[in-house]
Amino acid sequence: MASLRIPALTAPGSYWQASRAPRYSLLFALPLLVFYQVLALLLAHGPRSVRNGADVILQSLFVAVAGAWGPTLFMVCLIGVGLWLVARDIRAHGGRLRARIFAGMLAESLLLGLVFGLVVSGVTTGVLGLLQTLALPPDRQLDWWTRLMVSLGAGIYEELLFRVVLVGALAALARALGWRAVPAGVAATVMGAAIFSAFHYLGPYGDRLQVYSFVFRMVAGLFFSGLYLARGFGITAWTHALYDVSLLLLH
Repeated sequence: MASLRIPALTAPGSYWQASRAPRYSLLFALPLLVFYQVLALLLAHGPRSVRNGADVILQSLFVAVAGAWGPTLFMVCLIGVGLWLVARDIRAHGGRLRARIFAGMLAESLLLGLVFGLVVSGVTTGVLGLLQTLALPPDRQLDWWTRLMVSLGAGIYEELLFRVVLVGALAALARALGWRAVPAGVAATVMGAAIFSAFHYLGPYGDRLQVYSFVFRMVAGLFFSGLYLARGFGITAWTHALYDVSLLLLH
């Protein structure tokens, strides 16, 4: 039986295909990186000197190699590789970017950010058979601007660490051990979601471990992994950041 193909979704120049491409996906994520880094720089002194945990983990790998130059090297590599992928993709597609694609990606991210909590909370409630509050309370030790900075960083760095790096590495390891592609991807996604959830309880600013919040975040990790595979890095990063910011604004 021939596979079902929907031209509007599979055409090379369609919104659904273009928005996944590096020239749109990575450029769309760039403002999140800039906003986060600007806030981190402005809040870099005193008790407000806090960074997103995934950012710290990624930077520490470079610090272990380059010492004090590690954070600078990390940022140069992050931006350099991103721009190289964008430039290569632009050359391959004629060098023209369409503003309506970025507008559509922003609208899609806003919509996904709004419905995300309801969907994940509903799944979590179904799994546990409990009805609890959707929004996890923010850490009262941090001021509003610091929590905003951490929320923006979650979109960029948690998706980069837990979806692009971790799930990709786990899937590659499973494939190297002889697993088929689908089982390897499923196992990597589930394991990555569990690690993503556990990550939120580590360190001095980690939350108190609760069954509901752990399952909630694990289901969120599965959702973000599926979204990353379906819609690419940029939309996933913005959806994650906008959801976190929405919780901040509601409290």
